[in-house]
Amino acid sequence: MDAAALIAQFGEQQVAGFFLVLSRVSPLFLLAPLFSSRLIPARARAVIALGLTVGLTPIAVKASPGEIPLDPIGFAGLIGKEMLVGMAFAYTLAAMFAAIAVAGSLLDTLIGFSMSALVDPMTGNQATAINQLYNLVGLGVFIAISGDAWVIQGLARTYELVPLLDAPALGSLVEGTQVAFVQVMTSALQVCAPVLIAITLTDVAFAITSRVVPQLNVFAVGFPAKIAVGLIVVGASLPFVAGWMSDELQHTIWDALQSLEVAA
Repeated sequence: MDAAALIAQFGEQQVAGFFLVLSRVSPLFLLAPLFSSRLIPARARAVIALGLTVGLTPIAVKASPGEIPLDPIGFAGLIGKEMLVGMAFAYTLAAMFAAIAVAGSLLDTLIGFSMSALVDPMTGNQATAINQLYNLVGLGVFIAISGDAWVIQGLARTYELVPLLDAPALGSLVEGTQVAFVQVMTSALQVCAPVLIAITLTDVAFAITSRVVPQLNVFAVGFPAKIAVGLIVVGASLPFVAGWMSDELQHTIWDALQSLEVAA
């Protein structure tokens, strides 16, 4: 079946709506957690994207009464607008996982693992040990709490807030993106705060010991002690990180939806 026969069978408006929905879904597979993971083959991501588009197209078309403009300039403008809305939604989710990665990098630097970089299977980039641990734990929690279903439901809600034929309010989009960016470091400190405090107290204890017992080789004793304390506290704090992530994912999706509104 050629393109003309396909358009004739499904209708021009349905085919145009399909490509517009695909434009909003695609940024998920570039930025959003799990959907953009290198653990999923590129062909599988393409199949999933097309499946989501097929499922969301009736919802999007129903929420957007009116005729989709089929002239090249108008249709290209709608595709650009859909990609902008999808990127704004996916960016807030990516910022949450970026906070987890930043927390892992900070702890690797403090504990002393920053020189032992390996290839992260999730991103395909160089990452340190605790960074990879936090990324994998975050991905496991994301799957365990059905985070992918929450993301898809949130994406479907975006068509109620910004239909296909309406333009989003750029001020609200920029503000939501700015809030997500600012919260990256704050959230990272929340995740790694217990380990950060424990390592700081360990450094203070060995500093006092070096003053009291100057004959003791503090560097030889302190470095293994910092690693032991750091790993113990990391293991003890992982359940709290999982709970934090479950709550934060709900807030992140809500914040992403709050930043979407139709331009006046």
